[in-house]
Amino acid sequence: MKEYYIDQGSSTIKVYEYNGALTLLEEHSIYLKNGFTEEVGISSENKELLYEYYKSIKNKYNMNYTNTNIFATGIFRNLNHEQKKSIIKDFNDKFDLHFNIISHGIENYYLGKAMDNDYQGKKVMIINMGGKTTELVTFKDNKIIDRKNLKVGVADLLSEFPKSNDEYSSVKIEDVVSFVRTKIEDVSFDRDYDCAIFTGGEERFEKLTGYNLLPNDIFNDGIHNYMVTMDDFIKGNNKIFFEISLKELYDMMPQNPKWMDGARLGAILPQAIFEKANIKYVIPSDLNLINGVINDILV
Repeated sequence: MKEYYIDQGSSTIKVYEYNGALTLLEEHSIYLKNGFTEEVGISSENKELLYEYYKSIKNKYNMNYTNTNIFATGIFRNLNHEQKKSIIKDFNDKFDLHFNIISHGIENYYLGKAMDNDYQGKKVMIINMGGKTTELVTFKDNKIIDRKNLKVGVADLLSEFPKSNDEYSSVKIEDVVSFVRTKIEDVSFDRDYDCAIFTGGEERFEKLTGYNLLPNDIFNDGIHNYMVTMDDFIKGNNKIFFEISLKELYDMMPQNPKWMDGARLGAILPQAIFEKANIKYVIPSDLNLINGVINDILV
């Protein structure tokens, strides 16, 4: 039987089908942080866009309470108790779907499950970014030895640096790095990692935009085939900021061009972390939370 799994973040919704294998069916971007207030929660305009999208995918895929699993993260955790009750009730009444808002701990658990592969004993940092938060998981000797939740995400950077999405960015990368550094100044990092894995569609993105990808010779897990040196990662980030126009970025992803609105700043947030942690090699990955959910089910 086909089942559907939805990764509902602060800005991007990813819809997967599982029928013996996990397939990304589509993704859609809504910037739920825009207009968000403690008093109201998600703005009425964005809530309407959210509900319209779920109505469309429910009808398209015949989704219902028994075949669909939603995992909501990021900004949904910032809703107060009444706002959470309201959105859960709306999804139940309008769509016959359960809207499952998961904690940081559960998100980290599933991220760990997604990345629970054979790294041949290497010490690996896993980074998973959202709109409002960033999760880090460290593997060593194929075991999780550390987890960190950083209170900074791509939506925060978009609010602080809107001109990053000029046709060619007028924002200086060093200013973004400095901003991120202030957000993580109290967070300590080891400096002896063999590499970092950057998740959430990064392999697809780096291929589209022409980062200098090399064969991954750090470990062989049958999934992550490429790596990029830190120097080339920084060069690629400069390229998407100053050499590739926003229109060109949109054209690279015609099915969901708005995803690219967070691409430039979404590359600098990890750059700041990687520099602080003395990362030498970055492994781009398309794995995310839903891969962890499936791996957990199959155990």
